[in-house]
Amino acid sequence: MRAARLRCEFLSDPLGLDRQAPRLSWTCEGGLQQSAFRVVSELWDSGKVRSSSMHTVYPRGLSSRERVQWKVQLWDENDVPGEWSEACFEMGLLSPQDWSAEWITGDYRSKRRERYPVDCFRKCFAVTKEVRQARLYITACGLYEARINGLRAGDFVLAPGHTDYTKRVQYQTYDVTDLVGNGEQEITVWLADGWYRGSTGAWGLTCQYGTETKILAQLEIMYEDGSRETVATDGSWEWSDDGPIRFADNKDGEVVEAFRTPQYRGRARVTSHKVVPAASNNVPVREHETFRPVITTAPNGKLLLDFGQNMAGYVAFHVQARVGQRMFWRFGELLDAEGNLTLKNIQCVSKKKASPLQEIDYTCGEGRNDYKTRFAVFGFRYAEVETEVELRAEDVTAIAVYSDLRQCGFFESSNDLLNRLVKATEWSTKSNSLDVPTDCPTRERHGWTGDAQIFFGTAAYLFDYAAFARKYLRDVYDWQRKDGCLPQIAPYGGVDFYMNTMNGSVGWSDVGILMPYRFWKVYGDRRILTEYYEGMKKYACFMIGRVSKDGVVRRGQSYGEWAEPADVQPNDWKDMILPHPEVGTAYTAYVLECMAQIADELRVTEDAEVFREVSNRCRKAYQRVFAKDLDTDRQALLVRPLALGLLDEEQKAAAGKRLIRALDNYGWRLGTGFLSTPLILDVLAEIDIEAAYRLLENEEMPGWLFMPKEGATTIWESWEGTKAQGGIASLNHYSKGAVCEWLFSAMCGIRVDGENHFRIAPRPGGHFTYAKARYESVYGCVESGWERGEDGSLMFRVVIPANCTAQVCVGGETREAGPGEWTWQARA
Repeated sequence: MRAARLRCEFLSDPLGLDRQAPRLSWTCEGGLQQSAFRVVSELWDSGKVRSSSMHTVYPRGLSSRERVQWKVQLWDENDVPGEWSEACFEMGLLSPQDWSAEWITGDYRSKRRERYPVDCFRKCFAVTKEVRQARLYITACGLYEARINGLRAGDFVLAPGHTDYTKRVQYQTYDVTDLVGNGEQEITVWLADGWYRGSTGAWGLTCQYGTETKILAQLEIMYEDGSRETVATDGSWEWSDDGPIRFADNKDGEVVEAFRTPQYRGRARVTSHKVVPAASNNVPVREHETFRPVITTAPNGKLLLDFGQNMAGYVAFHVQARVGQRMFWRFGELLDAEGNLTLKNIQCVSKKKASPLQEIDYTCGEGRNDYKTRFAVFGFRYAEVETEVELRAEDVTAIAVYSDLRQCGFFESSNDLLNRLVKATEWSTKSNSLDVPTDCPTRERHGWTGDAQIFFGTAAYLFDYAAFARKYLRDVYDWQRKDGCLPQIAPYGGVDFYMNTMNGSVGWSDVGILMPYRFWKVYGDRRILTEYYEGMKKYACFMIGRVSKDGVVRRGQSYGEWAEPADVQPNDWKDMILPHPEVGTAYTAYVLECMAQIADELRVTEDAEVFREVSNRCRKAYQRVFAKDLDTDRQALLVRPLALGLLDEEQKAAAGKRLIRALDNYGWRLGTGFLSTPLILDVLAEIDIEAAYRLLENEEMPGWLFMPKEGATTIWESWEGTKAQGGIASLNHYSKGAVCEWLFSAMCGIRVDGENHFRIAPRPGGHFTYAKARYESVYGCVESGWERGEDGSLMFRVVIPANCTAQVCVGGETREAGPGEWTWQARA
């Protein structure tokens, strides 16, 4: 038996951590059961530990820059030791005193209403010794790109990522040993506005975190003779703003004059920032899949490039040109009725501006021009180009850009539309995972807490999501108010002032409790509970403060169910002004019960009693006030209390029957809104599994399969999608893809059920002849699938990873299964 997939803090060989006592984890390969493990580093040896746990904590205190090579040896069920497996991690700068660099900015005083070219900084220095190791620690208020001797440092794009820069600024650590040579050296850093000073939110609000962009960089060189040298930002760095990028905005795009070269004739100005940089402890944002376009001429006479896949990213191209020749690019998701590119579905337009623009205005230099976007990202499938130079398909590449989430969930079934829906969900997850889980990569690009809350389960099945989710929780709690209220959006830049009263909205702000709770259940890491417990408790008390004596939540504005189909419940803006007692009472009961379980786990008995008492009071109030009349065709009003366990047995039976009738009355189409759509299949499966499949297989609008049937390659914001000409609705909104959690947890029946244990309970049904799923969990790779024979019999196949067990429920029988592949056949 050997250890595989070694991770430190859910990351592979991370560079620049700042977490003490980091969690080390692995999975097992070979053998049946791990009977013991041993972890060894240069300065620590755990010894042989009798345990089946596939994780431990590195117990030694760690210092700045410390590099730890660690290895794991496992013993199998026969107490036979296996071969060693090795990995490493390296600490970043743990103390403010570790930073000798100074913040620097361009030599100008910025004005809030003006936009500026990209700042270019340079430092020349000499190296006269053999280099053993070099590290670059760097961050910015803005977006930076660093190069050493003309070669890019690292592959993190749109660095340093998105946070509330007034609370937390992330720095990156790059191994640049191979970039630093002997002789004269040059380090350059280009700095753009990014989220810090550029467009944010639906209306493209600027200067949301500050007006002065700045960088902080520290190159540390260790020589073979043991000496060290630091090259750090200070007032000696050269600066100019005469480089080729005359304008850069992460939403609006870039204006490039390729014939320009920065002259660095000025000097940087030393400035300051009150926040000490922190490591992100997260996966980097990187370039991923690439696509070539099909080029045609649109009806308006412009070139139209179709990349075949909706995505978030940018383009690279190369052309031969004469100096001064121009190309103008626009990017979008949708073609209008005539077949021309339109941005109407993603733009907010007023008399003063439109946002986003998603444009590249490129003026060529002489000869070969090579371009790739540096400081903008777009949501697009199509590009429209007006050009004075020849542009060929082989000269253009679209590049998908997203946080480096490793896919760990895979699903396939006999229904091609469902398979395509899953692929569309994967792509919408990628497109909306650029350091922050956003709603869409075009219009708002906000880290909506509601979207993150309802989608966490699906994201955790499809991707290795732990580090990314943990970073987002820091964003959420960076915002928390003194009264415990949590935000509707995090980070908060770009939120329109009139929306401020919506903070604390149930179903949205509840992410601060529901995401740690679900993280703990999926990844088995209770540290997330201890780390955020005080913040969660403050929010729970904030919720309790809105509960009336009779248990009903009548205070606080909220979004309610949000976005039900218009013929079910018209979406009126006044809904945002008023409280939603039914939704508020339901979610308060549910969230406080989750909080009680968290308090139980942490043995905070007094808190658990308080949370459970209020939860029960809200549940009884719900039964008394809102469940007395369940005769409604609004599916959400029936799904919610059933899903959240709010009803007594008599009410539960009545609500179940009425839900089936409501679906009959609506032609077995989805009539739920934002909050209840992810819940409805679980509710129906409890009533009648065939009812769940009937709704899943619906191909009419509103319905999940309507999207791939209409050619969608990502998940739509509105059910109408491409049919909704004239409305504002993104075609890349992952929230409706939350149904994919049900495909893994119910259709194929894979659920994590404690440490090293699963519950496998597949639920065949509908017109499907087969379905199968593979999930590379934190405990190992588990598989479950079923196939229907011509005689109607069912063959089940389950694979349990080494060192794990599962409770398997198939064919009406329940049994315990150990590692290996298992098959069972059940009669029709």
